[in-house]
Amino acid sequence: MALFSLGSKPFFDDKNRAFWILQSAGWAGYLLLRSLGGLANGMGVLFLVPSALNTATGYSLTLLMASIFRRLIHQKPIITWGVSIIVVMIASAAFSTIEVWAHATFYRPGEMPSGVQFLGAILLDFALLAAWSALYYGINFYLLLEQQSDQLQKLETQASAAQLAMLRYQLNPHFLFNTLNSISTLVLLKQTDRANAMLSRLSSFLRYTLVNEPTGQVTLAQEVETLKLYLEIEKMRFEDRLRPSFDIDPAVSQARLPSLLLQPLVENAIKYAVTPLEEGAEIAVSARLAGDRVQITVSDTGPGLHDAVNRPTYSTGVGLANIRDRLAQAYGADHRFEIQGERGAGFGVMIEIPFRTEEPKEPA
Repeated sequence: MALFSLGSKPFFDDKNRAFWILQSAGWAGYLLLRSLGGLANGMGVLFLVPSALNTATGYSLTLLMASIFRRLIHQKPIITWGVSIIVVMIASAAFSTIEVWAHATFYRPGEMPSGVQFLGAILLDFALLAAWSALYYGINFYLLLEQQSDQLQKLETQASAAQLAMLRYQLNPHFLFNTLNSISTLVLLKQTDRANAMLSRLSSFLRYTLVNEPTGQVTLAQEVETLKLYLEIEKMRFEDRLRPSFDIDPAVSQARLPSLLLQPLVENAIKYAVTPLEEGAEIAVSARLAGDRVQITVSDTGPGLHDAVNRPTYSTGVGLANIRDRLAQAYGADHRFEIQGERGAGFGVMIEIPFRTEEPKEPA
């Protein structure tokens, strides 16, 4: 965020241009006010000449000061402030000398000052140049702070993106190993048609994971289509033992959520509900609109929480912990993640997120 804007671009987007605009506008204002003050006090039109000379002096001196301050601003504070004060005092003495000389030349030509009399205006000139210096350092320190803040924000965004990518890619190896192992088994059994079909579906699924950014978001409809593709692959392994169903409210089909957020929930259900039961299990995916929230539930008819089944619920197991981390990265505290399971009565996970149809923009 810039200090202020001029037109469509931030005013300080071009620091050099901003300096010259402020420098020229400030000293033009000084000339105007000084000239009006002289005319109001009966100094006559001739007062415009020394006023213009004083303005040119101040303009030139502050350009030299700016050149020095640019080098001092990155030094240690004691050097920056110590040398800056000395520079302002020297510039004030030079400013006062020229101002007193100009005034005497045009209004008291017979009474030319000498020695310390040339410092008669040093207090006012010191106050003026000190204010200019304070403004210069204030703006530049603000811009440096803003630049550091932007860099920190970019680093945090990059770190968050890297963490999200790492979290999502943790899901792929386990699924990929199982699928390739199944394809290998089918090849050994000379079931080449099924092996080719599974390989083709795996290729489509992996193509999706490569096309979509790990840190990006997709619509719920896209996520469901990906789940169906994933389940087609797994159904070739489990056949009738895997019985998926979907109940998606059309009102939430365009809601956006992190890509491949639901896949580990389905994988978890297959691992702990379908695999251990000879008859398999049903896996249901449902989504509905609740006010301005989207509630998504993935449940199964497996053994649920049972002493014989060491099913992860809170922080154990990569899948569920992974989803918790991804939700925290994407929504902060603005989400719910609840385990819905009773002993011997199936298992489910409910996710509640804000209803958004546009992908969040990156901070400018």
